[in-house]
Amino acid sequence: MMDNNAQWQAAFYKLRSNKAFELFVVGIIIFSALVIGVKTYPLPEALLQAVVVMDWAITVIFLVEIVIRFLGEPDKKRFFRSGWNIFDTLIVVVSLIPIEDSDMALIGRLVRIFRVLRMVSIIPELRMLLNSLLKAMPQLGYVLLMMFIIFYIYAAIGSTFFASVNPELWGDIAVSLLTLFRVMTFEDWTDVMYETMTEYPLSWFYYLSFIFFTAFAFLNMIIGIVVNVLEEEHQRVAKAEAVAAGEPTITDLHLEIQALKQLLVENVATARNASNPEAAPQPAREL
Repeated sequence: MMDNNAQWQAAFYKLRSNKAFELFVVGIIIFSALVIGVKTYPLPEALLQAVVVMDWAITVIFLVEIVIRFLGEPDKKRFFRSGWNIFDTLIVVVSLIPIEDSDMALIGRLVRIFRVLRMVSIIPELRMLLNSLLKAMPQLGYVLLMMFIIFYIYAAIGSTFFASVNPELWGDIAVSLLTLFRVMTFEDWTDVMYETMTEYPLSWFYYLSFIFFTAFAFLNMIIGIVVNVLEEEHQRVAKAEAVAAGEPTITDLHLEIQALKQLLVENVATARNASNPEAAPQPAREL
């Protein structure tokens, strides 16, 4: 009985690790996203019923896929230690609840929309990108805080000087913050600048300095932090894969080199003593 269970578990593990199975699941997720998009258009009744049937078929396929992944897990308890496995299971279970014709129909539609996020849990590269972004958040927080300070200072200056020029853009600090966000994203920012330059000819320096601090300096800092964390995540994953494959790490190689050096020194000392016995230490003579 135990042998049969082990064989089934090995078969399910081999299936879930198969690249073709992964591509099939990715294809179903993409097809699910297309079905969600089709529902946003006005459809004939017959086509709408076909879309509903396809949606239920997709849900059943996802359920089978979750079961295969669970049965293929060598340690069943570890399956639910992964946040992505829990997310996938909740999405599939909630999708099975028939709430389309109830007051919770909106929740059902939202859950089906979030099925597209299952692409992240299936593709390791996407998980690495998301993990890198989450790990970069503490460092990004300080950059964003400094960026907000610059925004606030410039917004206060803009409200003070430019409110009389255009109250809709500079009437208060909240509106000024939105205007500065427009300037930072280069959305017709020259129109805003030329409007204030009619009354304040040197206001161009205000806009250019703000763009330099935000669009150039701070955004490049954010990109640099994300790229650095992504590189560290790549190295961590590569190291974990090397350890799992039994390959020696740099620390292991360093220890082996030190051991070889020590062994070489001992062999050289032994060879010298053997070639020059008189140089060898003599035992103490008895008095």
